[in-house]
Amino acid sequence: MVGTMHAWHAVERGHEVVQIERESEARGASLRNFGQIWVSGRAGGEELDTALRARELWEGIGARVPGLGFRANGSLTPVRTELELAVAEAALTRDDAAARGYKLLTPDEARGINPALRGDFLAALWCERDAAVEPRTAQLALKEALLASGRYTFLGGREVRDVVGAGAVRDDHGDVHRGDAVVLCTGAWLGGLVRELAPDLPVRRVRLQMMQTEPLGETLTTSVADADSFRYYPAYAGGALDALNDGQDQTPTAAAHKMQLLMVQRRDGGLTIGDTHEYEHPFRFDVEEEPYEHVAAVAESFLGRPLPKIRRRWAGVYAQCTDKSRVVHRQQVHDGVWLVTGPGGRGMTCSPAIAEKTANEWGW
Repeated sequence: MVGTMHAWHAVERGHEVVQIERESEARGASLRNFGQIWVSGRAGGEELDTALRARELWEGIGARVPGLGFRANGSLTPVRTELELAVAEAALTRDDAAARGYKLLTPDEARGINPALRGDFLAALWCERDAAVEPRTAQLALKEALLASGRYTFLGGREVRDVVGAGAVRDDHGDVHRGDAVVLCTGAWLGGLVRELAPDLPVRRVRLQMMQTEPLGETLTTSVADADSFRYYPAYAGGALDALNDGQDQTPTAAAHKMQLLMVQRRDGGLTIGDTHEYEHPFRFDVEEEPYEHVAAVAESFLGRPLPKIRRRWAGVYAQCTDKSRVVHRQQVHDGVWLVTGPGGRGMTCSPAIAEKTANEWGW
């Protein structure tokens, strides 16, 4: 999505764009995620500013490209213990709480927004600014819109193998592509050409596991997270989170796999549910069942009902700056050639604003 959004902004500014994809269609982390435009947990400052600007851009692009499936659904994070409640209450005291759309709701108020949450909880943190798109179809919808401009060419099934001059690259078909600028948005593909051009890249790879169910049979009107997400997202850092970490352990499975629950409904009614975080290399090649059992149990406890049959399970890998306070890594690696990578789990959320900043900084 980071690469496609760079193409979007360049075409919007009147340029001709050639987008080269290693696969026949984009199949990286942007296809394998929740499709969440996630403002609620972002760190303050640049990260939040980027997420809020991206949220604005997503809404505008979604109005023009209905196939994105953009919806301003917001999110609810139910809490069940006093320690979890204290973290939610502390979030309301942030200077940027209003910008995020934070509000603490009673169970009845939360069910008024999302009636599918029939399980027991003390309260729920509402974030009005969160949103969602359809990750499996968003790339195709954007591609169709870009092709309609008449200034966009998509070349799938090709890999850029070499930089052969200022603003010029050669692909693995032997074809040379020249432009005023080349932007390498390589996602989690950090070997080969990327290693040659940037051998000390301050970016790591992260692996996750997720799953998707059959249709729920009712509408899940918001995205849903659990209180373990407080431990993961930087917006919740502070004394209340320290007390939660000290006084309330995660389950052994959640701790071992660095887990949180995130759940969002797809347009077909199915639920996308996850996730885990694996940082140590080499990554396992298989998926493990215990994390799926954990997130299924947490999801069922919030819904107050069994989940539909699991339809799909998968793993994905994304690239994350080793300095997690950085939104993305931009680096000029050759005359007229730049590398943009490492947004981590923020890629889907922040990609429109990341690409807009690239275009502004480089004077497109």
